[in-house]
Amino acid sequence: MSTESLLATISVAFILLAMAKERTELRHKTAALIDPLTGIANRRAFLEAASAIVLRQTDGGRPWAVLLIDLDHFKSINDTYGHVAGDIVLREFGALLVHTARAGDIVARAGGEEFLALLPDTDLGGASRAAMRLCDTVRTHPFLVNGKRMQLTISIGVASTSAIGDDGTGRTMIQRADEALYDAKRSGRDRAKIWSGELAIV
Repeated sequence: MSTESLLATISVAFILLAMAKERTELRHKTAALIDPLTGIANRRAFLEAASAIVLRQTDGGRPWAVLLIDLDHFKSINDTYGHVAGDIVLREFGALLVHTARAGDIVARAGGEEFLALLPDTDLGGASRAAMRLCDTVRTHPFLVNGKRMQLTISIGVASTSAIGDDGTGRTMIQRADEALYDAKRSGRDRAKIWSGELAIV
């Protein structure tokens, strides 16, 4: 083998190694942003994506909203049917959330049985309607576990910049939605509540 051929072979080997390393790093980075159970974005990915959207919405003076969603009485599903059944329900709800979201929305699993949705260009009225539609959809959706239909309900906390007169940040809006979610659960679950400085029934 000539010196030129040897050098070319070594160069190709280094390029292939670099490409393989790049692919591995990309896979690891992608895995770090995906919830392994549901296959949708995780909280970290949500916050990273939200930062860019919030900046764009703020610069344009356009409203945006956050929904924090909790599966009602999820612990009883695990206790009654087992954790495998609970995982099936979480995966199916994640798929349902993706299916009902608009093209520009971001949805993610926040952790446990909590999920997040960021709705760009959405004022309080639009966010409230979206939350109520989602509650209705889940209430009538045939969740199937081991061939048996299971009826679920959800509680949702809603926060929109249009209701409070400021732009907020991703984390601030999640905190506001969390306060509204707590009030929704305390009020009986299977409902949505909004954060507007004061909590009000949607």
